Amino acid sequence: MSDGLLDLAIATTGGQELWNTLRGLRIDISIGGPIWAMKGWPPDRTFDQILTLDTVREHIVFSPFTRPDRRMVFDAATDSVTMQTLDGEPVETLTPARARFKGMLRNTPWDALHLGYFLGYACWNYFTTPFLFTNPDVRAHEIEPWREAGQTWRRLQVRFPPRIATHNPDQVFYFDTFGMQRRMDYITEVNGSTLVGHYTSRYQTFDGLLVATRRRVFRRNPDNSVNLNLPSITLDIHDVEQVRSGDEQAQP
Repeated sequence: MSDGLLDLAIATTGGQELWNTLRGLRIDISIGGPIWAMKGWPPDRTFDQILTLDTVREHIVFSPFTRPDRRMVFDAATDSVTMQTLDGEPVETLTPARARFKGMLRNTPWDALHLGYFLGYACWNYFTTPFLFTNPDVRAHEIEPWREAGQTWRRLQVRFPPRIATHNPDQVFYFDTFGMQRRMDYITEVNGSTLVGHYTSRYQTFDGLLVATRRRVFRRNPDNSVNLNLPSITLDIHDVEQVRSGDEQAQP
């Protein structure tokens, strides 16, 4: 559906015409934060990798993933996560993936496949926003603004259909006066239904596409306030490369 705030956000991010030329994105990223120790990974572990995501279907590849000789493939259509060799030979698969989180709490350890599912759907959603909201079965409409840090941010309430793997069906996205996303609120259903406030900043333009190169994830309070002292997850983006139709590596 058409929404004035959504139109502004899309235009600011690079425009629908540019997005329609893309087949994918390759993103050089570092993922860190104290939550990974809680999930059973070594303290202070940072995951440095290249994400290759498909901008048309919910499909993403992380390489290397958790060890130098492995990569991870997440695919929403098949509800699966597959660990592969770097040459693409399957090693282990988790399917149906979402159902395997049932009964897990925030402090429940994750193996590499569970970690891959979470990071897979999360990163695909992050890097396809706000263009994702134009899908015919995604519902987005503007709600009342929010005051924070001396600024007024306009907000989109977004409802995702079951076919899109995401944190939870109903999320809220905050935009500044220029149409840049500054925050998003969601509930991580696969991680103990934690309330989250996720902040985006340090925007850079990569061949016309505006990307937040710094993401910080915090616990959110029931009153919608956020304690910004210590992020639980950090995402730092170092480079973004566009993949267009005809590129031999567009299909990961």
